[in-house]
Amino acid sequence: MRVLIIKPSSLGDVIQTLPVLDFLHQAVPGVEIDWVIEESLQGLLAGHPQLSQVHPVPAAQWRKQRFSAKTWRGVSALRKTLCERAYDLVFDLQGDLISGVISRYSGCADRFGFERDAVLEPLNTWCNTRLIPVRRQEYHNVDRCLRLASIPFAKDFRTMELAGHLVSSPEDEANAEALLATLADGLVFVFHHGAAQPTEAWSEKGWTELGREVLDRFHDATILLPWESEAERQAAFSIAAAIGPGCRVLDRLSLKGMAALLKKVDLVVGGDAGLVQMAATLGTPTVSFYRGTLAKRSAPRGEAHVALQSPMHCAGCLRAHCDKDTKCRDSIKVEAMLSAVQRLLAPSGNH
Repeated sequence: MRVLIIKPSSLGDVIQTLPVLDFLHQAVPGVEIDWVIEESLQGLLAGHPQLSQVHPVPAAQWRKQRFSAKTWRGVSALRKTLCERAYDLVFDLQGDLISGVISRYSGCADRFGFERDAVLEPLNTWCNTRLIPVRRQEYHNVDRCLRLASIPFAKDFRTMELAGHLVSSPEDEANAEALLATLADGLVFVFHHGAAQPTEAWSEKGWTELGREVLDRFHDATILLPWESEAERQAAFSIAAAIGPGCRVLDRLSLKGMAALLKKVDLVVGGDAGLVQMAATLGTPTVSFYRGTLAKRSAPRGEAHVALQSPMHCAGCLRAHCDKDTKCRDSIKVEAMLSAVQRLLAPSGNH
């Protein structure tokens, strides 16, 4: 059997979809699985042992220029590639118009997608042949994806041991070890201060105060600050300068390079972001906060993870911008974040 997964983005959503690969390989031994991924994220899946082929596409650009000739030339080229693969099943786990078009153009007659109230764009439902409702008990992103993928096989994913897998190269592992060797002997924290939307971020003041408190309580600890954009790089240097010695801005790393590092640090702190999901998948404890999104939908699960939800009545609004943004940021308290950090690292913190 040959299966296509359509989940181009975002980084965190892609990572939360990875357990679907584990499910499919357990449900159908010998299955071949391909994945349509945003081209900027293809490095995450390159060489993945549970995938046969990865199809990188400029999905973000296609969404912005849906009716341009360049977009449709790209879609047509992808259509030819997908049809040649002759898929038996397609799972559209994105739920927008572009993913729907890719699904419809895959050449597969059996295409699974979500019902109208669970997709990002209603037109998506016209592109898939079997629409699956989201049940109340499957509110979390991971469960939503697993439910859709499990329907054709009549297997209960909740009774199975499933995990997401991320791979990194020996070179990335060696580089991560070399970096850690330059740090003090204490715990290593990663503070992921960046965010895709303003309503998913925290204040520089919050990061600074938390950083100082952490370094005061965990002796010889180091805080590492990753960044993606130039604005995030500048913010990282500002935060690092305010926290003082013990805080370092990282060089920009590839996705696999970041995976190799996150696997080896002691704790990752961040908002609703891909690096938090990456850390959780790699088995690293996390503390995360949620403002414009809901923790119960996307926060890492398990005893090694603590998620804080903004107490604002409008939390989970999914808005990119809001006139209450400052108040909402301030609703994430340094004391609560620090308490979560100490709760996870109490045995180490007693040294």
